[in-house]
Amino acid sequence: MPIQTGRRHFLIGAGAVLGATVMTGNSLNVLAAQSGDVSADHFMLTAHDWVPNNAHLPVLQYQGAITRPRDGMDLASTMEQIFNENGWPPQWRWGIYPFHHYHTEGHEVLGVFAGEAQVMLGGPGGRTVTMKKGDVVVLPTGTGHRCLQASDDFQVVGAYPPGEHADINRSAPDEAMKERIRTTSFPNSDPVTGEGGPLTRLWQS
Repeated sequence: MPIQTGRRHFLIGAGAVLGATVMTGNSLNVLAAQSGDVSADHFMLTAHDWVPNNAHLPVLQYQGAITRPRDGMDLASTMEQIFNENGWPPQWRWGIYPFHHYHTEGHEVLGVFAGEAQVMLGGPGGRTVTMKKGDVVVLPTGTGHRCLQASDDFQVVGAYPPGEHADINRSAPDEAMKERIRTTSFPNSDPVTGEGGPLTRLWQS
């Protein structure tokens, strides 16, 4: 199983993030905070099996981040508009592939606008997360992901930084791919909250 390090839990709102650190097992570090209605959890995944994951940038998971459509819009369009406003233009609506894969040419935002799924992150034997309507997950380049099971109506919006996209890789990376994973750029803006959100604090070039 890929080693998960530096796992923390943030709540987004105006003001500082406060909390206490709790150590659980060998590699779990949890920071809990109370400051708003939207939560963002983050954790690191190391290289595992043939999946490179990302040694520098954590996965972010926002539970119930975007649940109410804007006036005159459905939830999918609302997510697309929010992501675009925050510098992560949307590119597609669909599900998540039922096989392990990763991207080297784009950091990926997945916003669930319908249904629910169990998704494995980190490659074979990795970490399983539940993704529900209203949730948003940010996957840095290299992060393995696969849909294990999903409701019939499960659908997500996929968004990426400008000029990036989701190449599909199902085998170990070569050196050029590893370099892309290390150097792919990203906006200084959180896809859910914009400037000052968790991504801007946790993702450093």
